[in-house]
Amino acid sequence: MGLNAPAHAAGYGTPTLSLSAGYLTGAVGASGDPVVTVTVGQGGADASALTVAASASTKASVAGTGDVKVTGTGAIRQVAVAARGRGYTDLTLKVTGLGGKSVTRTLHYAASAAVQYASGARYFTGSSDASAAVDVGGGYVVVADDESNTLRLYDRSASGAPVRTWDFSSGLGVSKEIDIEGAARVGNTVYWTGSLGNNKDGEYKADRNTVFTTTVTGSGATTQLTLGHSYKKLRDDLVAWDRANGDRYGFAAATAAGQPPKRIDGFNVEGLEFAPGSTTTAYVGFRAPLVPPAGGGKALIVPVTNIDKVVNSGVKAAFGAPIELDLGGLSIRDIRKNAADQYLIVAGSWAADDNSDPYALYSWDGVAAHAPVKLRDLPTSDPGGWEAVVDVPDLSVPGARAQLITDDGSADLYGDGTEAKDLTHPEWRKSRATWFTVTG
Repeated sequence: MGLNAPAHAAGYGTPTLSLSAGYLTGAVGASGDPVVTVTVGQGGADASALTVAASASTKASVAGTGDVKVTGTGAIRQVAVAARGRGYTDLTLKVTGLGGKSVTRTLHYAASAAVQYASGARYFTGSSDASAAVDVGGGYVVVADDESNTLRLYDRSASGAPVRTWDFSSGLGVSKEIDIEGAARVGNTVYWTGSLGNNKDGEYKADRNTVFTTTVTGSGATTQLTLGHSYKKLRDDLVAWDRANGDRYGFAAATAAGQPPKRIDGFNVEGLEFAPGSTTTAYVGFRAPLVPPAGGGKALIVPVTNIDKVVNSGVKAAFGAPIELDLGGLSIRDIRKNAADQYLIVAGSWAADDNSDPYALYSWDGVAAHAPVKLRDLPTSDPGGWEAVVDVPDLSVPGARAQLITDDGSADLYGDGTEAKDLTHPEWRKSRATWFTVTG
């Protein structure tokens, strides 16, 4: 026994050690990576007297013993890992109690590669297919995933798991993925839309033709969402509208059986936002088609002029004049505006496998006759596609910054050939949130 151990220390039982998660992810060179909380105890012993140590078990080239830090005192400790390299390793955590008895647990760790431009990046874990985001104030954001119907609340400034989740599948009467791709907030109501297109194999899936609302109460970490109303015929209304106008955009052919959505002449919605000064006209932004589907092509927005009545009362959608925007041959991956009706548009490829294709950020004033202005290119040298703008800063201020989120679902994050969306452990799935300077 040590000099400071009580004389009866040998009488203590085996200490206990539990982890808040058995799987942890990080990134090489990242700051603010997620941590694991360790809870320790030993009968009636003072937990501060227990020693917690960490060591590398398998692959020190990913993270060695010296890269694992244990902080805190008492019953609650935290374990953080600074990744050395991309890949997987197991780490051993050991608590030693009074009397010399000890117990160990294994922490399974995965590290993704360094991202050179993203020193301030944060990683939202538990999901890899971020597809739409809505700011809820207080530094928090609700993020949708196009591979599930779960909405997740994250701290925008921290890497880690969601603070809260909601899955409204049951209330919406859906059993498959809605393929949520766009969102827009007006007041305390958030409108969410599926892609409205066929699945990647060209099959019609009714659940993708879902638009629904949620009501926001509270803000920040206390945000709550409740399900509002839904509408499941917007795709049908769009096809009928296009047919009545001479099949200008080819919606009927693009939604036919066997037609995949991510073609230059396909049918796939990825953006949703309200028109300037309006709470009832929603801009529906298309990833496909480009118009015309040749040459550079322009991005398409179709205004739904009665979106409130459509979703709340089931009224058939009414449409305004379509808007065609020159985004340098790219299409709409997200569109978001601020209270001053300043818009940011994330522009990207219509293609299905486009992680290495160009992305760019544009500003716009929401007026159909006015051209968008290119602000900057977005990097494409790393896995993942830019899918969501959290909110829009004042674009009249030089040096304004906006936070964008990637869909990393098809990315091989850890170098073993496994796409992120197929990882067995949800804790290893993640999307990246990065701040970019968008003006000046």
